[in-house]
Amino acid sequence: MALRAITAVRDFVVGPTRRSATSWHQPPPPPYLAFRSSTAFITFAVCLAIFTDVFFGLIVPVIPFSLTAQVGIPDDEIQQWTAVLLACYNATLFVGSPFAGWYADHTSSRRWPFLLGLLALAGSTLLLCLGTAIWVLVLGRLLQGLSAAVVWSVGLALLVDTMGKDVGQAMGYVNIAIAIGLLISPVIGGAVYAGAGYYAVYYVAFALICCDIALRLVLIEKKVAQQWLETPCATAIAGTGAEDTDGHPGPVPVRAEGTPDRTSADGPPSPGPTERRHRPHWDLIKSKRILAVLVGVVIEGVLVYSCDTVLPIFVKDTFHWNSTAAGLIFICLMVPAFASPLVGILADRYGAKWLTFSGFALSIPLLVCLRFVTDNTIQHKVLLCALLTLLGVTVTTLANTPLLAAMTYAIDEKEVKHPGRWGEKGVYGIAYGLWTMAFALGGTIGSIMSGYINDGPGWGTLMWTLALWSAAGSVVAFGLGSKPRARDKEQPSPADLEPLPATSASPQSAAL
Repeated sequence: MALRAITAVRDFVVGPTRRSATSWHQPPPPPYLAFRSSTAFITFAVCLAIFTDVFFGLIVPVIPFSLTAQVGIPDDEIQQWTAVLLACYNATLFVGSPFAGWYADHTSSRRWPFLLGLLALAGSTLLLCLGTAIWVLVLGRLLQGLSAAVVWSVGLALLVDTMGKDVGQAMGYVNIAIAIGLLISPVIGGAVYAGAGYYAVYYVAFALICCDIALRLVLIEKKVAQQWLETPCATAIAGTGAEDTDGHPGPVPVRAEGTPDRTSADGPPSPGPTERRHRPHWDLIKSKRILAVLVGVVIEGVLVYSCDTVLPIFVKDTFHWNSTAAGLIFICLMVPAFASPLVGILADRYGAKWLTFSGFALSIPLLVCLRFVTDNTIQHKVLLCALLTLLGVTVTTLANTPLLAAMTYAIDEKEVKHPGRWGEKGVYGIAYGLWTMAFALGGTIGSIMSGYINDGPGWGTLMWTLALWSAAGSVVAFGLGSKPRARDKEQPSPADLEPLPATSASPQSAAL
């Protein structure tokens, strides 16, 4: 019975391994193939994975209590060990992201490293829940950072593989998932802990992990599904009413992973000798346009984590609000993120440069005006909420959404000019690994910097400092490049094509 159950699960996940009656060369497709490989389902699965990672902020309000009740840390050491646990998470997120992306680029499927990241998350949650020694909690936070590195790097790369030319719109949905997770996780964590106790918080976490596991097992990548959609068997199925991965009758050609589809009557271009000697990951790291994206992401991380660090303390000291009210103030920052898909559509059409510039530039006067929130009055409370809402529009939506998509725009533009430059596997995994690493670096800088400045010179000086960071971001935005190339472009024009440099070490190969 157990063997039959395992076989049934395997057949549902990857399809039956026996040969079908209609084809001696291809097994029958897995059940519900069209739905499981559809753009909408894959987008939802990736967004839920990122939401799950962000949602694990619900354990943050519980960590101080677990340090005292579970581990026995003295009260005067709670702040120190809380900072250590935060540093462990950021350290593995920073170090692990590029390696996770590199691994995803060198595997036959992004789905399996995606599942490995989820297993790391489940293991970290179990350690944090049951740990009675400080080293167990440290190990749990290290695993949690590793899981986040995999989820962000591989998940965003999988989304880029799936979306075709609508990358910016997809990143808008990712931004919504991030905003919802950041908004509700601390509130739910604190409320569940207060109402049902310590372990109930982790029950919620494990329930969400189970849902995430189910979706990742059901998900089928488009390039995997194509082996059935392009067969005569699949064509016959389409003729009887089956739909393809985008909901249209018949099979749809899907580009090879990491490159736009450039199929022509003469067949795909074959890499020349210089292309085979080319080292795509090294060129990616040296790219000036990619560097501009990464610097912009660091600045974004500084702004976001600075607000997360000092805002609860500021409203507590200034308005004497409790922890619940301090958490609810983040609604002002997060609600504008629901407009992110619209910003993503604009980015797909006009590029990331001017949208990102507008987001950072418009943030400068808003941050300066926050210096004037000083008194415990209704007028100052209204002013704070209004300014935070506008910052949600500029920083969370206008700046962040195009920065998520700008990495893809830079890679695709160079691919159009140099077909095959990035190799057969592509570089989206390592690219978004670097993106995640940059955001982790910015978050670490923002948390430390804002804490020290707020405790020393004060709130007003901190707002001037963040305004300077935004000004730097508006300058960096000019390096993001022009209008994105169409990712479904079938054949580049002669004007687009540029010869590859003779050696991969040539300095001219660095500029995108």
